[in-house]
Amino acid sequence: MLNSQDILALGYMANLVCERKNGNQTYFVVTRQINYSDLGKDLGTDLGDLTDLSEIQLMGEFNPELSFDYYVDMLQQVKRLLPKVSVQAFSALEVDYFARMADLPVTEILRRLMDVGLDSLSGSKAAVFTPPLGAKLGEMNVSAERYLEIQESAHRLGMRTNVAMFYGQVGSTEERIEHLLKLRELQDRTSGFLTFMPLAYYPNGTKEEITGVSDSTGFEDLKILSTSRILLDNFEHIKADWVVLGPKLAQVSLTFGVDALDSHLMTKRALIHLIEKARREAVERSGKERSACKE
Repeated sequence: MLNSQDILALGYMANLVCERKNGNQTYFVVTRQINYSDLGKDLGTDLGDLTDLSEIQLMGEFNPELSFDYYVDMLQQVKRLLPKVSVQAFSALEVDYFARMADLPVTEILRRLMDVGLDSLSGSKAAVFTPPLGAKLGEMNVSAERYLEIQESAHRLGMRTNVAMFYGQVGSTEERIEHLLKLRELQDRTSGFLTFMPLAYYPNGTKEEITGVSDSTGFEDLKILSTSRILLDNFEHIKADWVVLGPKLAQVSLTFGVDALDSHLMTKRALIHLIEKARREAVERSGKERSACKE
């Protein structure tokens, strides 16, 4: 499918799969991304104006001088200040880092995070499942088997997780398909994934370009999204990053298999307008469930 040049046929098939699962509905979450590296000691001041959100996504860079307990305490404080807001944080790679740093089993790490308010794992930092790629992107790298093992552990504990895949890199078409099929196989066993989001990688404008990595095109973006929806028909949501795609291509993606967007960097009203202008019904959901939020 990824080698096909018939983008309209791919889009047609992906749209059929999407509408069979979700009808004419496009789901969105009122969310904000918070860099926990920027949070001060007074979390009440930093987070006090976020009580109207459905979800916050905690993101940041690791400080090797901080212990696992620091992140546990941070989550506990965030949940105390925002008890009704779903908290998404940490990828499977970061959970692996915590386990090695604290010398604890992954299941114990996950239990402790869940106990203090973690609702779902982030899908960030997921390159195509090939070790050289993760290294080239400068991310902490684990094997595909380890990554999926951590995801499955979270699912077995009752946590929903999100997952992503960087593309526009050195990963081959075959490797991308293998990535999707491994996710599909795990979802068949656990039904624990909530969303899948392909993430186009753009080296231009960064301090360091990666040899062999090129920008994706709108054509490639739509092929990846369509193929993801067709192969991952056991996933509830295929999400597009409107910030990367741009609002217009994000609207087009809603007829190429995408059924989920986030309001990050866009107001709720503006996102609803964007969805409805694409002739879709905008449905708000919580950060950890498929169903619509209650008013």
